[in-house]
Amino acid sequence: MNPSPDRELLPCGDSAFLVELPELAAVVAYYRGLTGAETSAGVSAPEGIIDVVPAARTVLVTFDPETIRPSEVRDWLQSAEPAYDVAASGREVTIEVSYGGPDLAETARFLGMGEADVVKLHSSSEWTAAFSGFAPGFVYLVTTHERLRVPRRNTPRTAVPAGSVGLAGEFSGVYPRSSPGGWQLIGTTTAALWDASKAEPALIRPGDLVRFVEA
Repeated sequence: MNPSPDRELLPCGDSAFLVELPELAAVVAYYRGLTGAETSAGVSAPEGIIDVVPAARTVLVTFDPETIRPSEVRDWLQSAEPAYDVAASGREVTIEVSYGGPDLAETARFLGMGEADVVKLHSSSEWTAAFSGFAPGFVYLVTTHERLRVPRRNTPRTAVPAGSVGLAGEFSGVYPRSSPGGWQLIGTTTAALWDASKAEPALIRPGDLVRFVEA
């Protein structure tokens, strides 16, 4: 089987493959194709696959070599079709936000719009969970436009309150717990982003569609 031209498969030891992709949108679509049987042209995860972990330009797939051969994993990864149709894959998560964060005014000035316009644009956009990182439950969200692209703060805060909703670069995100951070804070939410007592601790998982609504 010839490899797909949009991805490169790199072995990582004897129990993982790292799939390199050209851009973040391709990562999201490919991840959905691997993890959503209904959107991957009938290509579901075979027995022996342990985890599928997306990042900014890669997807790491780990497997049990005693259950499945590396060649079978490679064939699966090469045959999986990207799922670009957001409506047909993933879950939809709604998060209520009280806008008025400490950086909302500065964010509005940087973008050349009013604070109300920032709120309206942030809450009316569809956000896709691209990948997790930084802290348990923290998910990097992207949307289809760049009208909310802002730089990180020049001086990061030593403590950002849990539930803070922020912007940085092309991403939006919610701090699941108090931690240092340099994102522009535009609001807060009481939603629990991470609950270790649950079978699925993360409120948002990669591939999900996220909608912010004004509380």
